[in-house]
Amino acid sequence: MDKTRFSSGMEVRRSVLGDAHVDRADAAKTDFDEPLQTLITEGAWGTVWASDAIDLRDRSMLTLALLAATGNFDEIPMHIRATANTGASKDDVMQAFLHVAIYAGVPKANHAIKLAKQTYAEMEAGTT
Repeated sequence: MDKTRFSSGMEVRRSVLGDAHVDRADAAKTDFDEPLQTLITEGAWGTVWASDAIDLRDRSMLTLALLAATGNFDEIPMHIRATANTGASKDDVMQAFLHVAIYAGVPKANHAIKLAKQTYAEMEAGTT
């Protein structure tokens, strides 16, 4: 384990996803999935998200577009909730999903938008 990359990854992960989310994920971690959790923390959060090459708003939009375009819908609600911390607005997210519609297909964008609408409604109701 790269302790510096892991530490910076946890810092960025907490700033983007929030302490409550990271604490829940940490509490659910087992010996079996710990290697994957370490890889995600070091690679995704400690390398990609920690880079200052682009800002968190743009990373957020890219992540949502890529998740939708590749059909990886399970993480879309988590990353929609993260927009409260990254600065990506609803309009920004819609623009990302419009790109998905053109370049990856309307059904994928449509499903991503459905998930985003549900998640925004939960956020506004305070149930997330």
